[in-house]
Amino acid sequence: MIHKNTVELVRLAQAGNHAAYGELVQRHEAAVYAAALEKMRDVGEAQELAHEAFVRAFTKLHQLREPAAFVGWVRRIAVRLALNRLTRRRLNQAEDVALETQVTAEPNPLDAVLRQEVRLTVHQGLERLNRLDRDTLVAFYVRGQTIREMAAEFATPEGTIKRRLHVARRRLKEKLETPAAPRRGRMPRRRVALTVA
Repeated sequence: MIHKNTVELVRLAQAGNHAAYGELVQRHEAAVYAAALEKMRDVGEAQELAHEAFVRAFTKLHQLREPAAFVGWVRRIAVRLALNRLTRRRLNQAEDVALETQVTAEPNPLDAVLRQEVRLTVHQGLERLNRLDRDTLVAFYVRGQTIREMAAEFATPEGTIKRRLHVARRRLKEKLETPAAPRRGRMPRRRVALTVA
């Protein structure tokens, strides 16, 4: 396969040839890694994003209409992943700053009541989820674990963790939008430790 060009390898990979895709990864991983590193400025994160970009590209390879554009296409996937991660990080930092500002500002009784109501609502929504959904959301949003860390902790592929997060977020949204049915004759469930500003 060493003499085949990128276009031929892409067509073989689109036809289900895994070895051809492996050859594509080997040939172009440096370019994709460089694109991720340029955005992330961190070697470990750039390697992780380059790997994730190739995994995503493999799952969407049938959508690539111009095989010659393969490397640019995967680089764009890596850049998009990097920008998403940086955006999420900036949002988290902004939330941290907002929380610090609230802590140092003059306490407002109405704000305190509203924050408590939000915390209680989220707690109640989490309590109504199944354990897997709840554990997934707490690991990602409360403990701040990465997809890779969660995959290791749950002994589950990263793709499965991403799907679980998507499903768990949707289910929590549904629970928060639907009032809980009153419980009769049952002990209250253990509350999950979650802080919401």
